[in-house]
Amino acid sequence: MEPAGTLERGVAVLRALAAEPARRTRATDLVRATGLARSTVDRVLATLAHLGYVRMREREVVLAPRLMELGEAYLACGGLRDLLSPFAEALAEQLDESVSLAVPDGDGVRFVGQFTRRRTMSVAFEVGDRLPADRCAAGLALREPAGWAEDDQLIEPGLVAVAVPVRDPAGRRVCAVSVVSHTSRHTATGLRDHALPVLRETVAKMETALTAPAATGSAPRVDPSRGLKEELGAAYLQSLARGLAVLVSLGSAAGGLSLADAAKVTGLPRATVRRALMTLGELGYAAGDGRWVLLPRVLDLGYAHLSGFTFTEVVQPHLADLVAAVGESASAAVLAGDDVVYVARVPTKSIMSVTITVGTRFPAYATSMGRVLLADRPEEEFAALEFRPLTKRTITSAAELAAAVRQVARDGYAVVDQELEEGVRSIAVPVRDRTGRVVAAVNVATHASRVSTAGLLRDILPALRRTAARIEADLVLTRVTP
Repeated sequence: MEPAGTLERGVAVLRALAAEPARRTRATDLVRATGLARSTVDRVLATLAHLGYVRMREREVVLAPRLMELGEAYLACGGLRDLLSPFAEALAEQLDESVSLAVPDGDGVRFVGQFTRRRTMSVAFEVGDRLPADRCAAGLALREPAGWAEDDQLIEPGLVAVAVPVRDPAGRRVCAVSVVSHTSRHTATGLRDHALPVLRETVAKMETALTAPAATGSAPRVDPSRGLKEELGAAYLQSLARGLAVLVSLGSAAGGLSLADAAKVTGLPRATVRRALMTLGELGYAAGDGRWVLLPRVLDLGYAHLSGFTFTEVVQPHLADLVAAVGESASAAVLAGDDVVYVARVPTKSIMSVTITVGTRFPAYATSMGRVLLADRPEEEFAALEFRPLTKRTITSAAELAAAVRQVARDGYAVVDQELEEGVRSIAVPVRDRTGRVVAAVNVATHASRVSTAGLLRDILPALRRTAARIEADLVLTRVTP
């Protein structure tokens, strides 16, 4: 039987990984950072890898976007981000300034929402970052009796901010809304005059929204750790997996769950859930008084780093896994005007391979990824495209393209056989964001002499679809868009 401290040790490893500045570390580094035995660290890492929370790259360990589900559980449990974000986003649009949401966290404040404006000089804080309460407008607003506070370059030269606290129906200050700018645009006084009246109006709307009843919990599910324990044996720490499942379960309802509800949601015995909750409470990640809620410290477990990922950083590891599985080059691209632009790529190592670099542009009509992306466009727009016969196989009319794109919409994939370049055959599928909108495409490209069209459909397409699904799952967690 695994010792009661398994969850505590697992969290210690996660905390050490999240604190590593390079975001890449080795097991030996974690042994030094945590004081745990190498065998323990290895078992923790094996378990985290099977959960999808870390990736093992040769001797290095890196955090994976799926780890964000821990932080997402806290954000859902608190309910503030999802409830208040529409108001904060509208405020940022109205004032044309960056807006943030921050909650109290001990002697600091922690960001739970960021709504930035695209500028050369912009706010670099990520959701999950923590600041000293006495060094920022949000922290001061949560403490000062005046009902608002300002930051005149307290935290960093050039940064100015004004903040107002948000109170729940019981009158407690549960978060602060800050409008943040730069001295190149506003003085502190100028920002206060510009933003404070509208900020107060927005906070009043937020406080009204907080009076709405909280959502109910999720349906029960079966304990998923049992099968993995039987499959993987001693390398899999079931206590760690179950403890993290309990943590995630608390995010299934705003306001947290009772012990009994957490047991129903996880499918775990009440005694197991109780032990996990007590450990999470002792570590400062949860608190319970009838109902258990998650605390802001959960965001320390890699959320800030992972929420700063770019689209390319999300996609690249999945392309690497795909290339390892199929032995052919893989890429991701987005639509830019009438072209596709490559935003991520992993080439295969072979004597004859398709050589393309990130940033390369090709006409969308002649590529598999382009046709996947054009499937979301009205067909009448195809008449404006400039068609050129890149090879003797290239389609060269709007009617041909429309027919090809309709086929893509029916099949859910596109195959282009030597239309971009003689000898290059490729297959692509769409990548959708959290709303279901197609935002990118992923493909596998090969030399026509090596893989037939039938081979693409039989051997490549299933793996390509699995890759797209994994990318989509990570995009939901990271909220990244290309």
